[in-house]
Amino acid sequence: MKVAALISGGVDSAVSVHKLLEQGHDLHLFYIRIGLDTGVGDCAAEEDIEMCSYIARKYNLPFDVVSLHEEYWENVMEYALRTVRQGLTPNPDIMCNKMIKFGYFEQRWGHEFDKTATGHYASTTIIGDKTYLSTAVDPVKDQTDFLARIDYNQLCHLMFPIGSMPKAEVREIAIQTQMPNAYRKDSQGICFLGKINYNDFIRRHLGEKKGPIIELETGKKIGEHKGFWFHTIGQRKGLGLSGGPWYVVKKNIHDNVIYVSNGYDTEKQYGKTLHLDEMHFISGNPWEGNCNSVEITFKNRHMPNFIPARLTHLGNMEYLIESEEKVQGIAPGQFAVIYDKEKKLCYGSGIITGQNLK
Repeated sequence: MKVAALISGGVDSAVSVHKLLEQGHDLHLFYIRIGLDTGVGDCAAEEDIEMCSYIARKYNLPFDVVSLHEEYWENVMEYALRTVRQGLTPNPDIMCNKMIKFGYFEQRWGHEFDKTATGHYASTTIIGDKTYLSTAVDPVKDQTDFLARIDYNQLCHLMFPIGSMPKAEVREIAIQTQMPNAYRKDSQGICFLGKINYNDFIRRHLGEKKGPIIELETGKKIGEHKGFWFHTIGQRKGLGLSGGPWYVVKKNIHDNVIYVSNGYDTEKQYGKTLHLDEMHFISGNPWEGNCNSVEITFKNRHMPNFIPARLTHLGNMEYLIESEEKVQGIAPGQFAVIYDKEKKLCYGSGIITGQNLK
């Protein structure tokens, strides 16, 4: 098959290229350049592109750098900054996959190929005549939660060459094949920031505005913050408070107030119900017409654990998750990703709108 292989300069996408060639595919490599908003050169991108160029030369493959800078800032970053302003917690990586990598790239370049391949730790499963997004072999590296807003057409055009491999095996292949990035560390954080600190980025766009940090149980002011937009529900680090640990458990957006609670086991940082809106099923609703609650597992952040729960349809695009376990840091604006009870199929996701602490 003719395959458009998206590469990033990291070891995962490089090994994906190696595996695709072993399978006999005809590859064209692409690096999507997003760029930064600083007006200066993006050193991290230059380093990535140099690494990608080496991979292309190593395997004698065509390689193009394509720019989706404006599209990224008009869509993904507009969404992220709007969400932060509302006091919610965004996930730009989820929206980048949906709108940029498998949206604009597919429309302009990917559609010319039989498939588009990436280094995501994920897989696909065909049941009957339908394709489902499914989890990777390595639960620690599984990235299906970052893919939980793509649509069915996007999914059917994707390949995940390393989804059936544990990370240790991927790294070993990179060493054996003498990849230049074999020992390169995995990228961390939000895809577009590179080496820029997240708070510095938010400060540049939203500024600072001092407000009180209040202990929820006593109503006592115990510190100050520089703007509610720097903080998210469940956050522990970066509060500058002594006598911790302190957790952000509530925000008053109108008055710019952050509420915190003390202790690793404080009940205020946990909840067992999550209200969802804008539910999106990638391959269609597997429970269409079922008026009863169904058994699922879910994630409310990127983590290796799948939490058992029941999912109930409340009407329209609204759903309720009732977790069997206490869930830490339920942050409105984040995505709750829905899986089957066997932790294999990723059905889709909904946006967390609220919680009940109980």
